[in-house]
Amino acid sequence: MKNLYTELSFSCSKLVTQQYSTSFSSAVRMLSPKIRSAIYSIYGFVRLADEIVDSFQDHNQEELLNTFEKNYYLALKDNISLNPILHSFQETVKKYHIENTLIQSFLKSMRADLYKTEYNTKEDYETYIYGSADVVGLMCLKVFTNGNTEKYESLKEPAMRLGSAFQKVNFLRDIKEDYEVLHRSYFPNINLKQLSPEDKAKIILEIKEDFKEAYKGVIKLPLESRFGVYTAYRYYLKLLRKLEVTPSHKIMDARIRVSDFMKINLLAKSFIRFKLNIL
Repeated sequence: MKNLYTELSFSCSKLVTQQYSTSFSSAVRMLSPKIRSAIYSIYGFVRLADEIVDSFQDHNQEELLNTFEKNYYLALKDNISLNPILHSFQETVKKYHIENTLIQSFLKSMRADLYKTEYNTKEDYETYIYGSADVVGLMCLKVFTNGNTEKYESLKEPAMRLGSAFQKVNFLRDIKEDYEVLHRSYFPNINLKQLSPEDKAKIILEIKEDFKEAYKGVIKLPLESRFGVYTAYRYYLKLLRKLEVTPSHKIMDARIRVSDFMKINLLAKSFIRFKLNIL
């Protein structure tokens, strides 16, 4: 009967993914059915931690995060958790041998969001991004390579660059909410009250370099994961282009998004390129 509970737990992680990110869940559907559940479980884990530090201001967020971490390690030790998100995640961690250092780096960045509001040095900025995004890419890469250590090592750097690109696009897209609601400023030495065209161009160029390096790894991923990751890559690249043509003073006024029609269009084009092997 535990198998039924495990299936239910993975279904809960899938539901979390679908509710919080239609774009990411669409990309996951492009992965091989053999690995979808594992990716859903990773997203469920990181999403709940992110929600604790971003959305639960009426509660003791530090205590909630501490309890979340403690319950994860209990789940890992006991091979079960009554929290279905943690139960499915610990199953994935064990099956794909995800290193604890990746999880600790992620939780460290989440914990930073509880007290750190500005990143004034490039080192602090990159450390935060490594923990909040790069390691998530590496967790997924563990699933994609499924024990092939040589493949994993060869794709680590591109996977981290893709995580960085996605995170920086999110920073730029969510800049208004991060700054005005959560009082956070991630980009070092940039005045978000008056985001200049020069500063915006500098950020865009940095993200483009991440995408360029990430692409070298996307096209070398195993077939089971290549199309899904490429779909997410194309979506975020389109979002970056929309941000690039948006005047800097307007980025603080509205949340830029890719329309549903454009998402379908991107998916169709990505599928054709994938099938023709012209990624």
